[in-house]
Amino acid sequence: MSVAALVLAAGQGLRVGGPNKLLAELGGRALVRRVAEAALASRLSPVVVVTGHAAPDIAEALAGLDVALVSNPAYRDGLSTSLRCGLAALPPACDGAAVLLADMPFITGAVLDTLVATFEAGDPHPIVVPTHQGQRGNPVFWPRRFLGDLMGLSGDRGARDLIAAYAREVVTIEIGEAVSIDLDTPEALGRFGARIGRADGH
Repeated sequence: MSVAALVLAAGQGLRVGGPNKLLAELGGRALVRRVAEAALASRLSPVVVVTGHAAPDIAEALAGLDVALVSNPAYRDGLSTSLRCGLAALPPACDGAAVLLADMPFITGAVLDTLVATFEAGDPHPIVVPTHQGQRGNPVFWPRRFLGDLMGLSGDRGARDLIAAYAREVVTIEIGEAVSIDLDTPEALGRFGARIGRADGH
């Protein structure tokens, strides 16, 4: 069983202000590095990180990690372009892919492994959607048979419509707030950054 991690880190992070929210340090580590390290601490393999805006800085933040960097020169054209770049870089033998957003610092290796186990338990493998209090979150796990549909998305359209279209193929699992917290504003960075620092002992 091989499920890849696809970390989307190409966006400009404009909603939080400053150069790039993914480079903001939380507990002494860049946000994007925290997410990549969580993927590496799980059973997901390989870990592919799609870069675009501030790509050299993102690469520097990930220095020393066993991740594959894939450049998306068309990142300004929306999330779908990063999905296509990342999916095209996956090994043919992958049974599926977990699409991770690089601004979700509370995702851990343990959370990812819980989702991997749910993915593995299905026959055929389902689309696995984590939830928090019944609301859908991220990352979503996609079996290989749906990767072509993901490749066909356009613009800044995410995979929400596909999840609805294939509702019978979806398995949800309640995880908790880790799958719903993304850091899109300066306030969120400040509030949750302090919380992460306390958890890390800083």
